[in-house]
Amino acid sequence: MIPVEIIKHKRDNKVLTKEHLNYFIHGYLSGDVTDYQMSAFLMAVYFNGMNEQETFDLTEIMLNSGKIVDLNYIDKSKVDKHSTGGVGDKVSLILAPLVASCGISVPMISGRALGHTGGTLDKLESIPGFNVNYDLNDYKRILEKNGVVMIGQTADFAPADKKIYSLRDVTGTVDNLSLITASIMSKKLAEGADAIVFDVKMGSGANLQEKDESIKLAKYLISVSKKFGKKAIAVLTDMDEPLGNKIGNWLEVEECLEVMNGKKVSDLEKVNNVLSGAMLYLGKKAGNIDEGEKIAEEKLKDGSAYKKFLEIIEEQKGDTGYIKDWKNLKRTEYSKKISAEKDGYISEMNAFKFGLASIELGCGRKKTDDKIDYLAGIVLDKKCGDKIRKGETVCELWAEDESKTINAENLINEGIIISEKEPEKRNLIIDIID
Repeated sequence: MIPVEIIKHKRDNKVLTKEHLNYFIHGYLSGDVTDYQMSAFLMAVYFNGMNEQETFDLTEIMLNSGKIVDLNYIDKSKVDKHSTGGVGDKVSLILAPLVASCGISVPMISGRALGHTGGTLDKLESIPGFNVNYDLNDYKRILEKNGVVMIGQTADFAPADKKIYSLRDVTGTVDNLSLITASIMSKKLAEGADAIVFDVKMGSGANLQEKDESIKLAKYLISVSKKFGKKAIAVLTDMDEPLGNKIGNWLEVEECLEVMNGKKVSDLEKVNNVLSGAMLYLGKKAGNIDEGEKIAEEKLKDGSAYKKFLEIIEEQKGDTGYIKDWKNLKRTEYSKKISAEKDGYISEMNAFKFGLASIELGCGRKKTDDKIDYLAGIVLDKKCGDKIRKGETVCELWAEDESKTINAENLINEGIIISEKEPEKRNLIIDIID
C-alpha cells in the first residue's frame, strides 16, 4: 500500500481493489497522500476509467468518509434532485422551493462550478448574506422547519468528495463517468433522501459530451441508488444549447425570479417542470410524472414557488430586500454586444463554448482560489431556431472590465452558427430511465 504503486496500478489500466481505494482515499484525507499524488491518480482514472465494481467501491468509501444522516424523524417524503452539470442550468433554484411547497422535504446538498458548468452554491452566494455553510444540526433543523434546505457539503458529509471535488475542477478530470458517479452519490446518499431524481445532461455543454457516456452515467446512478435502497429516476435532458436566456451567477438567480413571477422561458420551464414532476411522483404527490408536471406548472403560476423561495432566503440569512428588488437590474460596469454577421437562422449556440466564455468573464474559476464575479455573465437575445438579421444582437457579455470580454467574445463567435435554413426543433427531454 504505497501511493505511487497504486497510481501506477491504475496508470497501467489494472483493476483497483477496495483495499487500494480505501487506503488512497483515507490517505488523502489524513495527508499521507499529497495533492499532486491525488492529481496523478485522478488523471490515471480519467484516461483508463473504472469498472462498475470499482465505481461502487469508490462511492461507498467516499460516502463512509463522513456521516450518513437519518431523516426518518421527518414525517414527509424526502426527495432530492441532482444535475450532472450544464451551462445556464439554474433549475434547482426554482425546483427546490416548488417541490417543497407541495409538502415534500427537499434536502439539497449542492456543489460549486465545475469545469465549464455552473454551480448552485455560487449562484446562491450571489445573494448578499446567503449562507450555504451550515453544520449537520442546522441542516436538520432548517429542513424540518422549512421543508427545504440548500447548502454545500459540511465537514460531516462525504469529506473525501469535498476535498477531491475542487481538485478535479482545475486538473482537467471533471468529465469521467466513475468520478462523476462517486461524487454525486456520496453526497446524495449521505444527505438522507428517500429518493433522487437525476438530471443527466447530454450534448456539448454536458460534463460528459458523448451521448453514450451520458446514458451509461444515468444507468450507473440508477444502479448505485438501488444498491443503497433508494428510489431513483434519471431524466436525460438536452445541453447542446445553454438553458434559459441568462448565464452567470446573479443573472441566473434573476432569471429564476422572473420565471417564478410569471415570465415565460419555455426551455427552462419545461426542464424544471418535468424534473419537479418526477420528484412529485417519487414523493407520492402525483400518480405519474405527467401529473406531477401539471402540478409544477400550477405552482409556478400561483406564486407558491416564489413564496417558498423567499422563505429559503430569509431562513438562510439572505437579503430578501435584494431579492425583491430584482427588477432593478444589477449589472457590472462594462458590457459588450455580440451581433450577427449575416442574415439567417441561429442553428447552433454551442453550450461548451458559452460555458468557457462565462469563465473568462469571471463566472467560474481557473484556479481553486479564484474569486467569482457574481454579476458577470451572458444574456442571450436569441436562441437556436430564431430568425436573425445582420447587425442584430445575439447576446450581450457583462464583466468588470473590457479585458475580460476579449477571449470570451472569441469563444462566443466560435460557438454561434447562423445558417440559411431553419434548424430542426431540438428535443429538450431526450429520455426517462427508472
